[in-house]
Amino acid sequence: MKLSKQFPLNALRVFEAVARLGSFTRAGDELGMTQTAVSYQIKLLEENIGEPLFLRRPRQIELTEAGEHLAPRVSDAFNILIEAMASMRKTTEETLTIHSTATFAQQWLSRYIGSFQLQFPNIAVRLVTSGNIVDFQKEAADVAIRWGRGDWPGLISHRLMKLDYSPMLSPKLAAEMGGIHEPADLLKLFLISAGDSWWAEWFAAAGVKDADLSRYPKSEFGTQILDASIAIAGGGVAMLNPGHFQDDVAAGRLYQPFELTGNDGRDYWLAYPENRRNVPKIRNFRKWLLEKFNVEQA
Repeated sequence: MKLSKQFPLNALRVFEAVARLGSFTRAGDELGMTQTAVSYQIKLLEENIGEPLFLRRPRQIELTEAGEHLAPRVSDAFNILIEAMASMRKTTEETLTIHSTATFAQQWLSRYIGSFQLQFPNIAVRLVTSGNIVDFQKEAADVAIRWGRGDWPGLISHRLMKLDYSPMLSPKLAAEMGGIHEPADLLKLFLISAGDSWWAEWFAAAGVKDADLSRYPKSEFGTQILDASIAIAGGGVAMLNPGHFQDDVAAGRLYQPFELTGNDGRDYWLAYPENRRNVPKIRNFRKWLLEKFNVEQA
């Protein structure tokens, strides 16, 4: 038997209103139904149970013994459902789930998300880091910080930061080899994640012809954070976004030997589903984040 036959929810909803209000007419007004429709739903429920639930008298109805037995249980059941839905709405409304690249999360969000929490103390933040592009249709996510060209169908995107790249290394390592004077000097050192296309693009832009990158292992560490950690430890030269590592440069942990930066057209963006643009928690986070990056808001 189908669940709808065992538990005729529409009829039970009508029964609960009639029993509570003591009137078919008032129940119809509350539910936006005609009196005829209310009577029909009650009849369906009585047929399903096999007993009358109301005594119909002129200008008055009364619950039968079966109706008296059923009414409080139906009322309790609907109250449980109402509380469950309210709890879920509250949880969904108060928790902002952010998907972000690990580098952006550590190098930017971890430093500034506290000010968002202070400004919006009723919104809890859940941060998920991943190198994969989140599918809003399949995963629990409100917004995403992703890198690319901002041309994702069905999403609204705001450019936050240019994802420029340039070689960076430990100042101590540079000093040990007598300094880095020209781009070709970098080839005397170990290039971290040398298989990254940014290396070939940067050397070409710097005028270094025939940079033989094939002699380096094609290691991939997944995030700029790990590449930067290896460079800070003196393990080689990393191709990094200087904007992410300004504090490390200021503290003398990293050194950018050349002002030349590359950009392959892929930058950091805030993205979220177009049909959720007016959800309060998304609207508040968007406003806060774009103000932090001095991005003009429409």
